[in-house]
Amino acid sequence: MLLSAFIFGLLGSFHCVGMCGPIAFLLPVDRNNAVIRFLQISSYHLGRLFTYGFLGMLFGLLGERMQLFGLQQYLSIAIGVLMIAVIFIPSKTFNRYNLSKPAYRLVGKLKSAMGARLKRKEPGTFFTLGFLNGLLPCGLVYMAIFAAIASGGVWEGSLYMVLFGLGTLPLMTTAIYLGNFLKGKARKYLLKTIPAIVVIIGILFILRGMGLAIPYVSPPDTVAVQQVSAQHSCH
Repeated sequence: MLLSAFIFGLLGSFHCVGMCGPIAFLLPVDRNNAVIRFLQISSYHLGRLFTYGFLGMLFGLLGERMQLFGLQQYLSIAIGVLMIAVIFIPSKTFNRYNLSKPAYRLVGKLKSAMGARLKRKEPGTFFTLGFLNGLLPCGLVYMAIFAAIASGGVWEGSLYMVLFGLGTLPLMTTAIYLGNFLKGKARKYLLKTIPAIVVIIGILFILRGMGLAIPYVSPPDTVAVQQVSAQHSCH
């Protein structure tokens, strides 16, 4: 499942370039000194990874609490179904019942803060920009957060989100260096692959929750294993 986090980030980064690309294109990096530019871009990515890791920790804690009640397997199935359902829900229906609309004020404040930071070149500017960038609403980040909940632990959830973030680095870094290199049909074609990626990962989570004893994909139902072990110990 951790490998799926990196692949999810790597393939989903085509969406990241489309949504967060304008921020990357406008980063006030030093165009004259390659070393300073590299350090600035690295600082920006560290800010994003820090945000993703922190979010993964918070939602991983939620998953850990559910695991204590023996809900881990069911949670994995539910999140897998939810990830797939989100892809197939018509856009009009999704927008009608979208609960993120009250957060638009917060998004406005984040964009204002980022706009102010874009005008500066202070040491902490790029880390702050990355940190704020990680807080912007993003469908792919939501999917990764669902997966972090199903990871079942604080550190597992944090690691999942960090690996997801690492997967986005190659394409986002390319966007910073080369600008808007994805245009026209190529961009549309690549964006169409993202729903398929989300569905595949959703299926993996469903299989994981079913406990079919498939190596690396669907480990045995931990609750059932514990019950069998308890029965043997009693005898």
